[in-house]
Amino acid sequence: MSVDSVARAGRTAASAGGSAAHRTRNSRAVDITARLGFAARGLVYVLIGVIAVQIAVGSSGEQANRPGALREIADKPFGTALLVLVAVGFAGYALWRLLEGAVGHRDESDERKRTAKRVVSFLRGVIYLAITGSTIAFLASGGSDSGAGGSGEPAPYTARVMDHTGGRWLVGAVGLVVVVVGVGMLVKGMTTKFEEKLKRGEMSQAVLRAARVIGRVGYVARGIVFGLAGVFVVKAAIDFDPNEAKGFDGTLRTIADQTYGQVLLMCAAVGLVLFGAYSFVEARYRRL
Repeated sequence: MSVDSVARAGRTAASAGGSAAHRTRNSRAVDITARLGFAARGLVYVLIGVIAVQIAVGSSGEQANRPGALREIADKPFGTALLVLVAVGFAGYALWRLLEGAVGHRDESDERKRTAKRVVSFLRGVIYLAITGSTIAFLASGGSDSGAGGSGEPAPYTARVMDHTGGRWLVGAVGLVVVVVGVGMLVKGMTTKFEEKLKRGEMSQAVLRAARVIGRVGYVARGIVFGLAGVFVVKAAIDFDPNEAKGFDGTLRTIADQTYGQVLLMCAAVGLVLFGAYSFVEARYRRL
C-alpha cells in the first residue's frame, strides 16, 4: 500500500470518527442528559444559596458548597434516587461538554476562536467528570464526608501541592485562573451575554425578561464568589499558607465576618439561588 493510500485511509477514518462524534453530540440521549445536568447544577446552587441564608441567620452547621448540598439532598425522602439523577445529569453534562470540545462550536467562523472555545468546553467536561466521580463516591459511601471529597475546601489539596517544587507557583497560577473565570462570569452577567445561548424564539417575552433578571443577578453573584475564592488561593501562594485557600463555604463565611457581613452574605446567597433558578431555565431553553 502506498503512502498516499495510507494517508487517505487515515483521513477517511478520522472523518468517520468525527461524524460519529458529531451524531452522538446531537443525539436525543445526550440532549436529555445534558439538560438534566443543567437541572442538577441548578439544584446544587439553590441548596448552596439556602445553606448560605441559614449561615447568615446563624441556623446552619452545614457547609455552603457542593458536598454540603449533596448531604442536604441525601437527608431528604427519596434522597438517594435524587442523587442518582444528579450523578447521571453531571455525567451527561460532562459528555456533552467533551463532545463539544471534540466537534462542537461549528457556528464560529474564526478558527482560532473556535479552537479556544473547544478547549474551554473540553476543560469543563473534565471538571464535570471529576464532579460526577465525587458524586458517585458520595453515593457509594452512603453520604459520608469522605465520599464527597471531605469538606470540599481546597486547603488540604493546596498544602499537598505546595509541598512539591514549584507547587507554590502552580497554586498561584490556579488562583489567577479562578479570578479570571470569576471576572468572566461577572462580565457575562452585567452584559447579559448569557442570553445568546438561549432559544429565545421559543420563550415568551415574560419568560425572557425573567430569565434576563435572574441570570444577570445569578451570574454576578457567582462571579463575585468565584473571584474572591481565587483571590484567597493567590493569597495562600503569596503567604505560603495553604489555610488561606478557601472554597465556596470558606469564601461565604469570610464575607459573613466582614462589616455588614450578614447583609452581604444574604445578598450573595440570594444571588446563588437565582443562579440555580437560571440553570433550570437553561435546562429547558439552552441551545445545545
